[in-house]
Amino acid sequence: MIPIRGLPCFLFRRYPITTVSSNSYFCCYNITFNVNVKQCHRYSTQRDITKIDPKEAKNKVSTDFVEVVKQNTISAGYLIIIAVGITLSIYIIYSIVHELFSSNSPYGVYNRALDRCQKDIKVLDALGEPIKVYGEGRRRRNHFSHGFYEKDGMKYLTLKFYMEGKRRRGIVYVEAKNVSGNYELTHIYMKLDDILGSHQRSRKEMLKKCCSCFTGFKAVFQPQDSGTALKPICTKPECMPRPPNVSESGEHYGVPILTIHHVDPCIGENGNDHKTSRYELMTRQGDEARLVVRRGQPFYLHLSLSRDYDPTIDGISLIFTVDGVEQPQYGHGTLVATPVLEPGEYSEASWQSTIDAIEPAFVRLKITPSPNAIVGKWKMDIDTKNRESEGAVSYTMEHPIYVIFNPWCEEDTVYMEDEARKQEYVMADDGLIWRGSYNRLRPTVWKYSQFERDVLDCALHLVINVGKVRISGRNDPVVVSRVLSAAVNSPDDNGAVMGNWSDDYEGGTPPTKWMGSQKILQQYYKTKKPVKYGQCWVFSGVLATVCRTLGIPCRVVTNYSSAHDTQSSLTVDYFVDAEGKIMEELNSDSIWNFHVWNEVWMKRLDLAPDCDGWQAIDATPQELSENGYRCGPASVAAVKNGEVLRPYDNAFLFAEVNADKIFWRYNGPTQPLKLIRKDIYGIGQLISTKAVGRWIREDITHTYKYPEKSDEERAAMIKALRQSESLFSRYYLNEEFNDVMFTFELRDDIIIGQPFSVVLLIKNRSSYQQYEVSVILRVETVLYTGRVGTPVKKAQIERLVKPGVLEDVRMDVAWEEYGPRLLDQCAFNIACLATVKDTNFEYFAQDDFRVRKPDIKIELLDEPIVGETLNATARFKNPLPIPLRKGRFLIEGPGLEQQLKIKLSEPVEVDADAECSFSMTPKQEGRATIAAKFYSKELEDVDGFVNFMVKPTKESLSND
Repeated sequence: MIPIRGLPCFLFRRYPITTVSSNSYFCCYNITFNVNVKQCHRYSTQRDITKIDPKEAKNKVSTDFVEVVKQNTISAGYLIIIAVGITLSIYIIYSIVHELFSSNSPYGVYNRALDRCQKDIKVLDALGEPIKVYGEGRRRRNHFSHGFYEKDGMKYLTLKFYMEGKRRRGIVYVEAKNVSGNYELTHIYMKLDDILGSHQRSRKEMLKKCCSCFTGFKAVFQPQDSGTALKPICTKPECMPRPPNVSESGEHYGVPILTIHHVDPCIGENGNDHKTSRYELMTRQGDEARLVVRRGQPFYLHLSLSRDYDPTIDGISLIFTVDGVEQPQYGHGTLVATPVLEPGEYSEASWQSTIDAIEPAFVRLKITPSPNAIVGKWKMDIDTKNRESEGAVSYTMEHPIYVIFNPWCEEDTVYMEDEARKQEYVMADDGLIWRGSYNRLRPTVWKYSQFERDVLDCALHLVINVGKVRISGRNDPVVVSRVLSAAVNSPDDNGAVMGNWSDDYEGGTPPTKWMGSQKILQQYYKTKKPVKYGQCWVFSGVLATVCRTLGIPCRVVTNYSSAHDTQSSLTVDYFVDAEGKIMEELNSDSIWNFHVWNEVWMKRLDLAPDCDGWQAIDATPQELSENGYRCGPASVAAVKNGEVLRPYDNAFLFAEVNADKIFWRYNGPTQPLKLIRKDIYGIGQLISTKAVGRWIREDITHTYKYPEKSDEERAAMIKALRQSESLFSRYYLNEEFNDVMFTFELRDDIIIGQPFSVVLLIKNRSSYQQYEVSVILRVETVLYTGRVGTPVKKAQIERLVKPGVLEDVRMDVAWEEYGPRLLDQCAFNIACLATVKDTNFEYFAQDDFRVRKPDIKIELLDEPIVGETLNATARFKNPLPIPLRKGRFLIEGPGLEQQLKIKLSEPVEVDADAECSFSMTPKQEGRATIAAKFYSKELEDVDGFVNFMVKPTKESLSND
């Protein structure tokens, strides 16, 4: 081929253009061209030097011109073909993308409908997960079938596809209406295979087959406002895929479908039956009230209907789902569907529901949650259906139902047999917490307020959001109580209360000023930030509140001389220098003057039956357990028997009540330690709780340990030591020591402001030899946690003790010496180091001492009657040798929505009375308590209380 001037030369290789049907999803166009494989010659304007015959040249040019025109025509044709191919490819690609991804294409409508089905709990319930989707009944993954039609000038799109789950398969019919160019879903309905059998089947058989309605039908409805009845959907084969023509009255083919107009939660009746009428949620007015029930016990609902209920054709089913769960499932216990049965019928479902009474356009349902149901808020849907049509109606109850533990139900793991104990450990909303020291016990009133506003919701928040309990564990009181022991404190999860064991409470409330749990929990629920500040009795009081509000029997327990064993050695080790001073830098263990924790009552299905009953839990953040500050539940029976390997944290609890106290003489880093004393009886004394039905102390030491010095007590200790992994505990186990005992003699009734004396008695048992004894006595302030504070006084005394003589060594301490150094618990650590000269014998002894604060006396000036003003006074005498400035009383009592704060206008002089007057109006009859606290710059944490009975109104008495 000869090149034409000004035009490049191309040689096209022809390839076929591949096309496919527009019905296919995938198509390929292979349109290819290639440049001439031979390199095109460069065109030159120079004449060839070879001479050519003019006639031949003329013919040559003519032939070349024709060839060029021919080739250009071919090139233009191919260019047109390429352009058409590219245009067609773009169109087909656009069609495919539009088909696959446009929300208004059949595939887009299909995706929206499928998404609705896959998220609908009724569909998941009926089919069972996992669910597969098919385009046709033979499970081939072809495209779904669809079609278009027009009616009344509107365009409609219909779809059909198949969904198959673990239980059964269903056919889904979808209709969408074209509105302004967009297809909007109007109806989605499903026909279930192997469920919709003959209407001649007996109603009882159909009930056994059902999941929700008595035919097992699960409908997907158009979204409407909560609490309103929804239109039924036709599921007859002849109706599909067209939607039904349903009237507003709910009639279908002339048969009225039962609809629900209103649900009455029977607040009064259910509250009395379930002992929940005192919950603030239950006392709200009108529709604002919330139903609180206990699991395993029937509750009642009144249904207002569109017509009379006919048991021969109507079916009602209840669907319960745990509130806040995105995908409720049967296997997790978060989805429950139960048919409403006729009286005398029985279902194998864990929840039971029956018809209790039938009246015109009215039905009373009796519903019994499983005794193992998840504790929390449950949403309820009510489905209705009848045999005359395949339509279904769903009603959603506007407010959730609160389900809590039930100590009145024998099948519940928190069941407690004795009614008086249930009244004390579940229903009592106030009580006593013991503080002080073992030789000066001090009761303090604590208002639990478990029925007040936001308290139940706050407890559920602590379980679900703070403790992050797995869903399947929310029905287990072992799991719930363990999580609550962590959620009440704040170090690792921003729980309810922040601890503070210093004397600086800036930015918060001192722990001694708290009088109850209500203000703490309400503030925490509002802010979701830890409330400042708490110590062990505050943590325990709050934990008792959240346990009781959830229905778990709970009591507060105080252990005096409570060990804090950090090394799991089951011993508490003290190191003492030559001056008799406890070396805080070496002491990781400590002995608290008192420590407060809780006990919860439950069966331990994870342990042997002899571990049932009281379980110790502790919310005070002390030691890590499973990477969190939590403790328990530890079986008290297992702790008593030295079973320290039982879950949870039994070894720590055992050491708190039954460890041995060991004193070591420290002589320097290169010198060996010298054992100077062991005390096997000083830890775990006077373990106390409030008595059932009485405002006195009950000693429960025997539930934690056998009597001191008994064979059983030592056997339990030896068993625990052998199970311990601490080498130090094994060393102690294998060594036996004999020590000389020195005795402190202390008056235990010293009121604050008075002087006191420290006396050490020394007895020379020898009948012929005298000994020279060097004694160092020390008095230091101490936190109730056992940490030594500021030195108060020290004395070193030499004494020659003759044979058979009893000598005393005395050190007197005046108010002027100890008053300025007092800490909030008014406690002291008294220590003695005695050395017998010319021997290798050293003796160290240590004890706690506390000066007593006065008690506030509360006097009632009127007879307590519901709805009438009750006047009262509170007073105490100033015990200090100085005036009390900026005094203030804090008062809590029946009918007070907020704590009373009464400031004194004048200082309280020496030996004068601090006094205030106040009034309140009780709202409920029965037992009540008024509690008072006093604070000033010089004296704080003075408290008192009075118990009394509030009588009903005279009108109610006359009506009775």
